[in-house]
Amino acid sequence: MPPIRFDILTTFPEMFADTPGCALNHSIPARARAAGLVEWHATNIRDFAGGKHAKTDDRPFGGGPGMVMMCQPVYDAVLAVEARDQRPATRILLTPQGRPLTQPLVEDLAAKPRLLLIAGHYEGLDERVIDTLAPLEVSIGDYVLSGGELAAMVLMDAVIRLLPGALGHEDSASQDSFGKIEVGGQGTGKNKTEPTTARLLDCPHYTKPREWMGMPVPDILLSGDHGQIEKWRTQQRLQRTRDRRPDLLA
Repeated sequence: MPPIRFDILTTFPEMFADTPGCALNHSIPARARAAGLVEWHATNIRDFAGGKHAKTDDRPFGGGPGMVMMCQPVYDAVLAVEARDQRPATRILLTPQGRPLTQPLVEDLAAKPRLLLIAGHYEGLDERVIDTLAPLEVSIGDYVLSGGELAAMVLMDAVIRLLPGALGHEDSASQDSFGKIEVGGQGTGKNKTEPTTARLLDCPHYTKPREWMGMPVPDILLSGDHGQIEKWRTQQRLQRTRDRRPDLLA
């Protein structure tokens, strides 16, 4: 299976450089890359800007604060980068106005062969180039960052950890928060209810020592009864989700 390819279009490609300062060069993303599960390439949008200063932005029509990224450099960068690989690219624009990045969306993106991430900056992109390129617009939360680079890294990390072989255990991703789990399914005959699939928060976890500051590890986790341990963990996931994110059960 060929690696999933990420192309990041940015005015700050050094944020994705092969240096210890890049967050992607550590932990799971780094191991997945070394194993040949993923590749990423950063392209400077300024390389496609004309003029002496390789200008990619200008003042907004109608006045107002900030700068707006111009159409042509972004458009030319996207088309040039897409031509570098035969795999079809799913275009994604990181923007606070986009579709929320949820686990179901991450799962969909992890099945794509290639993702092209456009990291906007300043006040955003000229709307005409967005209309022309028609990217999937994605937001990582209801807040504003200085640029789309950090959002791109968040999306990449979330996708990479779902790739087969990226994690140490094949069930790790499914047991994380927002992973799919079957709940319900009780009774017999006419009173029987079928299990349903839900996305729950993770259960609490414990490790050594067995007691810390007067707080012991729950006895069930020390019992060795894996069936009861799994049942306890599911109950804890349900209760934690009811308490903290009841909207997930709606």
